[in-house]
Amino acid sequence: MSIALKERDLYLADFVDLQKERETLDPTWLKELRKNAMQVFTRQGYPTLKDEHWRFTNVSPIARTDFTLAPLGQIDAGSLASLDFSDLGIPRMVFVNGRLAPEFCTGLDRLEGVRVLSLSQAIESGEPLLERYYGRCADYADHAFSALNLAFSSEGAFIHVAKGAVVEVPLHLLHIQTAAVDPYRVHPRTLLVSEESSEFTFLESFLGMGDNVYLCSPVTEAVVGDNSKIDHYRLQRESRQAFHMGVNQVQQGRDSSYVSCGIDLGATLTRNDLSCVLNGEGGWAGLNGLYLLNQKQHVDNFTTLRHGAAHCNSREMFKGILDDSARGIFRGRIIVDKGAQKTDSKQTNQNLLLSDNAFVNTKPQLEIYADDVKCTHGATIGQLDETALFYFRSRGIHQTAARSLLVYAFASEVLETLNVAPLKEALISYLTEWLPKGDLVRELYQK
Repeated sequence: MSIALKERDLYLADFVDLQKERETLDPTWLKELRKNAMQVFTRQGYPTLKDEHWRFTNVSPIARTDFTLAPLGQIDAGSLASLDFSDLGIPRMVFVNGRLAPEFCTGLDRLEGVRVLSLSQAIESGEPLLERYYGRCADYADHAFSALNLAFSSEGAFIHVAKGAVVEVPLHLLHIQTAAVDPYRVHPRTLLVSEESSEFTFLESFLGMGDNVYLCSPVTEAVVGDNSKIDHYRLQRESRQAFHMGVNQVQQGRDSSYVSCGIDLGATLTRNDLSCVLNGEGGWAGLNGLYLLNQKQHVDNFTTLRHGAAHCNSREMFKGILDDSARGIFRGRIIVDKGAQKTDSKQTNQNLLLSDNAFVNTKPQLEIYADDVKCTHGATIGQLDETALFYFRSRGIHQTAARSLLVYAFASEVLETLNVAPLKEALISYLTEWLPKGDLVRELYQK
C-alpha cells in the first residue's frame, strides 16, 4: 500500500480541521477512534496491485487525485424529483454531499418501532448504542477506505429497531452528490442495530447529479439481533466520472436472517466489500448483486461469508452484464469455521458479455475447517445463447429485440429477489430503457 507525501499532508490537514470543528461535539471514545483510523490510513495508504485482495482493481486514479472535503451542495425540489430512484413513495432520509437535508426528509413518522436519527444527532445526543457498536463491525485495521471513512465521517444514519418490532414500511437512505468544479470526497456512514425478534427493510442509494469527479466511500455496519430479519438493498448510480468505494459489514445473531442485494449502474470505478458473519446457530444469509456496465466502467465485488456457528445456511448470487470495454471482478469467499457443522452454503457468479472487449475475472473461494458441511460454488462467463436467439428469430422477433429479451431474462433473476415493489419497478424501467428496443422487451416479457 502507498500514499504520496503530498496526499498524506492534505488528508492530515483536513483531519486537523475536522478535529477543531468537532472538538466540543465528539465524545472522547469517538475522538480516539478517529485518531486511530487516521493513523492507520496515513501509515498504510491506498491499496496497490501488489495487495492480493486488490490485484485486479487499480485505485491509483484515486491516489493521484487531490480531493477536497465535500462542499455544500444546493438542490431544489425540482432537481431532486428529476433524479431516477429519488422518490419511491416510501419514508426517505436525504443527504446532499454528505450532509443531512431535513427539508427533503419525509415519512419517517410512519416507521413504528424504529428510531431514525442522523449520525450527527446520535453523536450529539450521546446515544449509548453508538459507543457499543460504532466502528466495531467494520474493521479498519487493514482496509484503507474503511479507515478513511471512520476518520472523517460525521454524518449519515443511525437506525435502531426495537425488540419485537415488525416494520412493514421500508426506509430509503438517499445520498446525493452534486456537480462541482473541483474533485471532492464524501464519507457517509450508516449504523443499524436491530433488537431481538424484529423485522426491517432499508435501502441505501447513491446518486450523482452531474458528470464530475468525486470519491464516495460509504460504510454500513449492521448488527442483526437474535431471531430478527433484515432486508438491505443498495443502489449505486454515481456520476460516470466518480469513484465509489463501499464497505458493508454485518454481524448476525442466533436464528437471524440477513438478505442483501446490491445494484451497480454508475461510477467509473466501483469496489464493494461485503462481509457477513453468522455468529449464532440457525442463521440465514443471502447476498445478491447485479452489475450493469458499459463503456469503460469497472466494478469489483469482494464478498466474505463467514459461518462461525453450526446449522447456518447461506446463498450468494451475483450477476454481471457487460458491454463495450467494461470490466467486472468478483471474488467470493465462504469460510466455515471448525465448529460450524451442518453448514449449507451455495455461491454462484454468472456473467454475460455483450462485447468482445468486455472482461470478467471471477474467483469463488471455499475455506472449510469443518467436516459435516454442504458447500458449493460456481462461476460462468459467456455470451448470448445462439440457439435461444434463433428460437426467437424463428418466431418473428427482431434480432435486436431478441438479444435484449435474453439480457432482460438474465437480469430478472436478481431483480426478483427485491421485496420493495417501487424499487423493483424503477429498476425494471431503467433496464428496459438501457436495452435496445427495451419497450418491446418489456411488452413481450410481461406477456
